[in-house]
Amino acid sequence: MLTLNKVHHIAIICSDYERSKRFYTEVLGFEIVQETFRAARQSWKLDLALGGTYIIELFSFPDPPERPSRPEAQGLRHLAFEVDDVEAAVKALLDKQVITEPIRVDELTGKRFTFFADPDGLPLELYER
Repeated sequence: MLTLNKVHHIAIICSDYERSKRFYTEVLGFEIVQETFRAARQSWKLDLALGGTYIIELFSFPDPPERPSRPEAQGLRHLAFEVDDVEAAVKALLDKQVITEPIRVDELTGKRFTFFADPDGLPLELYER
């Protein structure tokens, strides 16, 4: 039987490397672990951690195709982050000019959540602990 320990990382390809780098570090607060330029691919790779845990690989490639996300498309639906207080997190995002959807309540868990998007429209979720 296959035994998986945990999710190792999430890979994201962005359209504008500097804009996405600022968003994930300055807006969302990810820490830079390592930044590498791969000349043969004309590609940046940015390793990002959250709370000391490696979680995102942010890539740039020349002219990547757009991925449909809305209406709901097949594939990865969204990336969710746990927060202690969804209202406080929404305010922090608004302070950085990031618009969120209205806060909703998960009918299955009773927990509050909301969605927003990264610079390429990737759906991101804040889910209250």
